[in-house]
Parts: sequence; structure tokens; C-alpha cells
Amino acid sequence: MLTINAEDTATLLAFDDLIPALREGFIRGASTPNRHHHTLDEATDASLLVMPSWDEKYLGVKLVDVFPSNTESGRPALSSAFILASSTTGEHLAVIDGNELTRRRTVATSALAASYLARRSSTTHLIVGAGHVGSLAAEAYLSVFDIQTVLIYDQFAPNAERLVGNLRQKGIHANTVNNLASAVAGADIITCATLATEPIIRGQWLQPGAHLDLIGSFRPNMRESDDQCIIRSNVYVDTPVALEESGDLTQPIAAGILDAEVNPGTLSQLCRDEVHGRQDNNQITLFKAVGSGLADLTSAAFVYDAALHPVS
Repeated sequence: MLTINAEDTATLLAFDDLIPALREGFIRGASTPNRHHHTLDEATDASLLVMPSWDEKYLGVKLVDVFPSNTESGRPALSSAFILASSTTGEHLAVIDGNELTRRRTVATSALAASYLARRSSTTHLIVGAGHVGSLAAEAYLSVFDIQTVLIYDQFAPNAERLVGNLRQKGIHANTVNNLASAVAGADIITCATLATEPIIRGQWLQPGAHLDLIGSFRPNMRESDDQCIIRSNVYVDTPVALEESGDLTQPIAAGILDAEVNPGTLSQLCRDEVHGRQDNNQITLFKAVGSGLADLTSAAFVYDAALHPVS
């Protein structure tokens, strides 16, 4: 059984390769039950997430340990691993670093969705949140769009400045922004990757033709966009589970702003041409992702195959 660490996982999951692989994965599909959530300690909100998925070739489970109190001792709050096995024999094949796999498949999934939903002429990308996931968004989108300017906003200015410095070292034209409203108004694509529990993006700021990519909210009490974002946008999701888990959708549904009976198009439907993506240059689109076991399985299988058959 292979053990593939974080560094090797990152190397093997280059976005130019990963995004097309995800497209094929969402077209092909897999058996993917809803994630299992187990509370380990109510006092500290420690929990275990179990995310299974399988297709004709591979069977995989991602185990995610969430221990929020770890931040008090300077430890990561989240730790995960992906276990890959053969779906025909059950033989375990690999243990893959789950943290790196998750962050890379997350931004790659958003970039894949944007290939259907954002204007092809998009050149300005605003990233809100310069953390573990948001720090990779620029590179993912650059593999799909001819982005000329990357703007970074973070509530902690040093985080934004650090990310801008890293992007400039890679030859990416990047700048920090302080006024979020004007930055949103001037952006073609807005990616949010925060842990916000109150809306930070206002629908009134969005220019005609903008694409809003929401990554952060994965619980009903978390939210990055306000009601006007939902009202003004054509809404799409990675999977229907997003309608049950993300406050960006559950709260508008509860308020009667978003009709739960009219299901938004999913990423699989976009990839299979079963629903329309962007229809014109003035349309505002919104993509909400909460994470998919299918994306995990596709990414893990790609890592495993690439590790077995390295390109010389």
C-alpha cells in the first residue's frame, strides 16, 4: 500500500491535469452517499466526517477529524486522510494526504464550474480570504482563464500581503485591496474562501456579468453572501447536498427567497450538458460548493495512477 505525503500529493495534482480529470469524473459519476457527521465532543465541537465514494475501479473514503480547540495550542484544527482501495477486490491501495488533496480539489472544482459559468473574457479575479484554500485559487483559475490581475482581500491585511508576495514570486500580477465593495464591483470573478458566519459579499456590489464563487460556508450557520446575491444570480451547486448544508442556501430557502423545489443545476449536469451554464455577458452567476466525495475519489485516483506511472 502506497503512502503519498502532502508534498507529493501537491506535485501530482497540477491544476492543468486535475481540472480535466475532475470534468471527466463529474461526467462519469460515482456512487457517493452523503457524508457522515459524528460529534465526538459537544463541549469542544470536535467531530469526525466520513466521506465515501466508489466507481467501477476504485473505492475511497476520506476521514476528516475536526478539532476546533486545537487552535488554542497552535495545532491545526483539521486533519484528514484519504484511503483508496480497489472496488473489485477491496484491496487497500494507498493512503493519501487528505489536507492537500482537499484544498486542491476544492479550488479545482470551483475553476471547473467557472469554465461553464464565468465569462470567457474574464481578466480580473478577486479572492476574498487568503487562507489555506484561498491561497491556491489564483493558480487554479489561471489554468482556465487568461487572468491578468489578481486582487486579494483578507480581514487580516498581513495575510493578504503575504499571499500577494507569494503570487508575485510566481510571476502573477497581484495586488491587495482594502475596499471590498469597490473591488467586487470591478471584478469579473469573485472567489470567497472564508469561515464567515455573516454575509461579507453584498449583491448590490456585483457588476452585470460577474461570477461569484462561494467556497467557505459548509454549515447552516455559515454564510458569505447576502440575500441580494441569491436574488440577482443564477445559482448552481456542486451537489444537491449544498442545499442542506450551506447557510448561503439554507437561510435564503428558510426566508422564502430561494425555492428549494426548483433545484439549482449541479456541476455534473453542467459537465454533461444537461443544464445551461452562462447564457449572456450580463448574467450574474453563483456557484456554491460544499465538497464532494466524487471529487475526492477522482482526485485520489488521479494521484494514485500518477504515482504508479510517473512521467519521465
